[in-house]
Amino acid sequence: MAGIAMTPCGNFRESYRADTTIFPTRLSRAFAAGSIAALCLVPLTGDRYILSLMIQAGYLGIAALGLNILVGFTGQISIGHAAFFGVGAFSSAWLVEHGVPVAVAILLAGLMTTAVGMVFGLPAARLKGLYLAIATLAAQFIIEDFFARARWFTGGVAGRVTEPFSLFGVRFDSNETYFYVVLFYVVVMFLSASNLMRTRDGRALVAVRDHYLSAEMMGINLTYYRTPSFGLSSFYAGIGGALYAHYLLFVSVEAFTILFSIQFLAMIIIGGLGSVIGSMMSAVFMTLLPEVVQSFANMLAGSVMTVRSASALR
Repeated sequence: MAGIAMTPCGNFRESYRADTTIFPTRLSRAFAAGSIAALCLVPLTGDRYILSLMIQAGYLGIAALGLNILVGFTGQISIGHAAFFGVGAFSSAWLVEHGVPVAVAILLAGLMTTAVGMVFGLPAARLKGLYLAIATLAAQFIIEDFFARARWFTGGVAGRVTEPFSLFGVRFDSNETYFYVVLFYVVVMFLSASNLMRTRDGRALVAVRDHYLSAEMMGINLTYYRTPSFGLSSFYAGIGGALYAHYLLFVSVEAFTILFSIQFLAMIIIGGLGSVIGSMMSAVFMTLLPEVVQSFANMLAGSVMTVRSASALR
């Protein structure tokens, strides 16, 4: 028996580092690299409609991931995510109008949204359950009212026009070019979130979600982790909102309603609470769902019209 080589009968992790790695096998790493390479070839197809849907799914996926960090990983509910998405959109448009390059404005818009999120996160850090939901709902309506009144910032009911993304004098003002901008931010933001969950702070966020009393007994400061989770969630929402603004080139105060916040909640529930990749998959689903329903409705309408035409000929 001593000369017989023993081989493992399963996929065992022998260290914590191996257990928390993002791509545990060569196949997973090759699949990730191949997927990104395949996405880079999508603009070569020339289908602007498909590109438009993928761009929408990209910036919505980034914002949904931010909400998933707050709700799925930390266990904090938020019904005002669309308002923070709007803060990022208006902040980036406002900064660009004041001479800040678009690439820099997107990052600054994320930081400005983080500051706003921290303002609401500080008092909400000691709340939970229904009380926290009411507090974030209040944040939604407070920020909506601010959008309507701050004409210097949002343009009021007229909205605000902004400029397309540009870098080193190159303008990314078409679906084919802007797709690469959104893809870059999606890769960076999703890898950053995956890495965060592997760190000590990421594990502490999950501990706060699973059982906050046990986490506190283990020495985890609940306020310390709950408050930054609001800021981090807002940062992702701000980046997504800024990408949204520089894609549509116009931001309206009517876009960031409570219904939009509920849509973000639906995204993370459909994709799975606490799932990084699920946030993107659900954003794709929610983007394609209206298109599929519309196509189905048009197909049914065509069938009904055909039947009516045949009846009229009789």
